[in-house]
Amino acid sequence: MSVRELVVLGSASAVPTKHRNHNGYLLRWDGQGVLFDPGEGTQRQMIMSGLAANDVTWMCVTHFHGDHCLGVPGMVQRIARDGVAHPVRAVFPASGAVYWDRLRHATPHRESDVIVELPVAGESATLATGDPFTLTAWRLSHPVEAYGYRLAEPDGVTMLPARLAELGVRGPLVRRLQEDGEVRTADGRTVTLAECSVVRPGQKVAFIMDTRLCDGVFELADGVDMLVIESTFLDEEAALAADYGHLTAGQAAEVAKQAGVGRLVLTHFSERYRPSDEPRFTEQAARVFDGEITLVHDLDRIPLPSRRAIGVKGAD
Repeated sequence: MSVRELVVLGSASAVPTKHRNHNGYLLRWDGQGVLFDPGEGTQRQMIMSGLAANDVTWMCVTHFHGDHCLGVPGMVQRIARDGVAHPVRAVFPASGAVYWDRLRHATPHRESDVIVELPVAGESATLATGDPFTLTAWRLSHPVEAYGYRLAEPDGVTMLPARLAELGVRGPLVRRLQEDGEVRTADGRTVTLAECSVVRPGQKVAFIMDTRLCDGVFELADGVDMLVIESTFLDEEAALAADYGHLTAGQAAEVAKQAGVGRLVLTHFSERYRPSDEPRFTEQAARVFDGEITLVHDLDRIPLPSRRAIGVKGAD
């Protein structure tokens, strides 16, 4: 069964707390599993979520600060120990290759050859994956080189049954129309795909961690169905956020507003805040962005919004 959801394995920032583990997010996408920024404790959080190493097909590290990567050794060794047979593509900043190598080979273990390293460099890089999506990285603004990630699937089509019937396209002709783009009906009429279908936009998700506002943030977030973004500080700490290379709740919401985001997902909260402060993040974001806002907690499962066909109200 197709599942598209974000599983939150951890949502703290630099320091884990009683309530929040270090970072870790698994995006489940039709049999693919994209693990973002595995921090300490990721293995255990996956077990708590009913997930296994076999669920991971991608491992994407935004940068090499410890809260975003200290779970890499455990995941690498778990992939080997569990005998994962499929390729696991590892994406990380090329400038941090020395840190990746240290993490991947942190301790002796029986290594697996399934991990495929895909370091990224430059302002942006798009990986043609052969999977049901492409993965694009954009450079962000942080004290160390960092990248955000964007997953996008190609647009599809939704067929219109009433229009097909009206034009006499039935049975095997429907499949041929989808494959060839046009068919000739029994009465000799040529029918094109555009006449009896509407565009179904492919789903898009952006994952943006430690950064100040910059061009890359808006490139990644542009028109996505779900924006998973750090909101380390409340708005009154904007100067501190800029100094450390982070965003506030209001800034995250401003990105969502300008980029036309469907659902805003706030995460990566500073340990300075207590659970009683959490409503303030949502309140500050809601002053700017009037769409759906989710403030995450560890082990949350957040479904991707439904795909919608352009021109057909309520079509999935």
